[in-house]
Amino acid sequence: MSSVTGHTALVTGAASGIGLACARALADAGAKVHLVDLDPGVRDIASEVGGVGHVLDLTSSVSALPAEVDVLVNNAGVQHVAPIHEFPAERFSAMVELMLGAAFRLTRHVLPHMYSRGWGRLVHISSVHGLRASAFKSAYVAAKHGLEGFSKVAALEGAPHGVTSNCVAPGYVRTPLVEKQIADQARVHGISEADVSGQIFLQRTAVKRLIEPSEVADAVMWLCDNSFVTGTSLAVDGGWTAQ
Repeated sequence: MSSVTGHTALVTGAASGIGLACARALADAGAKVHLVDLDPGVRDIASEVGGVGHVLDLTSSVSALPAEVDVLVNNAGVQHVAPIHEFPAERFSAMVELMLGAAFRLTRHVLPHMYSRGWGRLVHISSVHGLRASAFKSAYVAAKHGLEGFSKVAALEGAPHGVTSNCVAPGYVRTPLVEKQIADQARVHGISEADVSGQIFLQRTAVKRLIEPSEVADAVMWLCDNSFVTGTSLAVDGGWTAQ
């Protein structure tokens, strides 16, 4: 039995990729899972994993989501690749709001329940870009660095209440978010789309392959099962940050 068995979990960005892999892993471990996404297809996906789907723009209020949550996985994210001087200001603000502001609001929303139960798990899907920077990703890098710091504060505040807070920091994962970057990466770096994987995605990793979403979900589940690991960032990056 996992620590999450019988508990209630909420996963954002759960219609595909890392979020869906996390939702499946949590459901398989015996948790009741709420899947949140802007994609209406999340309702059908939730039915497939025996969970509950919620269609919501997380940059607005989160009050419509359940607060009786024991495991929160802040995963929702988007990407935009452009030099700073060409980066739309409104796009920068929206990305930070989704990946950092929404994580704050959701954590604030569920913490009273976790504190009342004396148990809770906050897992924030950060990125290797929460630990390192890459050119042309100013909003994403800024938001993920902020998420890393926010998670540490939540860990310090939550510890007396049995609540842990950690980040998982993967490198490039085989998800729609990464696949959608290929054309933009080719454009800003002046290379062909065929060269993006080797020259951009895998250039800094020792393990020369994309990470599978299920491998990120495995890291999330490991953090859920550990009560003494808190305030840290678990790099799942193929050796990127070892260099």
